[in-house]
Amino acid sequence: MNELQAKAGIQVLKPIREVFNAIVDPEQMKNYFISESTGPLVAGTEVTWKFPEFDDRFPVKVLDIKAPTDIVFQWEGAPGNQLTVEMRLEERGANTVVKITEGSMPNTEAGLNWMRGNSEGWANFLACLKAWLEYGVHLRKGAFDHMKPA
Repeated sequence: MNELQAKAGIQVLKPIREVFNAIVDPEQMKNYFISESTGPLVAGTEVTWKFPEFDDRFPVKVLDIKAPTDIVFQWEGAPGNQLTVEMRLEERGANTVVKITEGSMPNTEAGLNWMRGNSEGWANFLACLKAWLEYGVHLRKGAFDHMKPA
C-alpha cells in the first residue's frame, strides 16, 4: 500500500436530507463541529471554518455537492498538504449511513500518524453529528479544551 487514507463511517437515525443539511449548513454545524463559518458548503465556493478550541482558521474549497448524497471538499488536512475529503450519504430506510474518506498521504511514519489522527477526527465528527441530530447533545463542547495552548 503506497498511499494512505483516513476513513470513518456511522449510521445516523435520521432521514438523509436532514443529515445532509446538518453538514452543509454552518448554523447547524455550529451545534456539533465548528464555531464559525463564512458560509454554507456550496459547490465552487470557498469558506473558512474556525473551531471553538483553536484560534486558527481553515480554508475549505468546496469541489462538489450533490444533494443529498455527496459532499466533496479540499482543505489542509495535514500541514502543507491540500487533501480531498469525500462524504457519501446512503439512505437506509428512514436512516442515513455517512462514510468519510480523506486522503491521501504517503505510507510513511508521518503518513501513518496523520491517518490515525484524521481517522479519529472524522470518527469524532460523526459521533458529534449523530449525538446532535438524534439527541440534541453537543458532544464537542469542552472535549478538546485540553489541547489549547497553556
